Amino acid sequence: YFLVHNIAKKHNVGTIARCATAFGVRSVVLIGAKSYNTFGCKGSSNHVDFVHYPTLSDARVGLMERMGVTKILGVEICDGAVPIETHPFAQNTAFIAGNEGDGLTKQQKAICDGFVYIRQHGVGTASLNVAVASALVMHHFALWAGYRERAREGEKYVVGERKMRTSKRGVIGDDPDEVRRRRAAAREAAARDGDGDGDGDGDG
Repeated sequence: YFLVHNIAKKHNVGTIARCATAFGVRSVVLIGAKSYNTFGCKGSSNHVDFVHYPTLSDARVGLMERMGVTKILGVEICDGAVPIETHPFAQNTAFIAGNEGDGLTKQQKAICDGFVYIRQHGVGTASLNVAVASALVMHHFALWAGYRERAREGEKYVVGERKMRTSKRGVIGDDPDEVRRRRAAAREAAARDGDGDGDGDGDG
């Protein structure tokens, strides 16, 4: 799973989605807005499973309790972070990358169980583009998990059939758990409104 939140340059989200389908990410988790910029997708967003949560804390609860995620790792050059090539993963792992300028916020770090970083060896940049960093992280997880390589044809990989879109391009539908919660809340509210004083005589 790869969490997308507080990405400054919105076109990076499309590139992250393209990388997600290339490296076998189960779901791209959008937090906050339900819309995303498809620039950079090259049509690959139709092959990506998108999930939405309104807040970071909702995402953590949903991933841990309903999706079987065992660990959320932040991608950040910070104290305590370990190199990504050491593969400190545990079964179903979710990742969250920081903002291109400021890195992970305090709120983003709060939902993480640990941190990984990508070693750099040249002198020309302080950090990587968020989409590039995301791709490297996804690739390392795919190697660790032993995902089977996709079939190739000529000098390209074979692309699967596109899933039928159920919402407008660049917009995801509601998370099923969120829909169920809303419906249950609506039913409870309707039941309370219909109770009145319980005597059934209609006098309020």
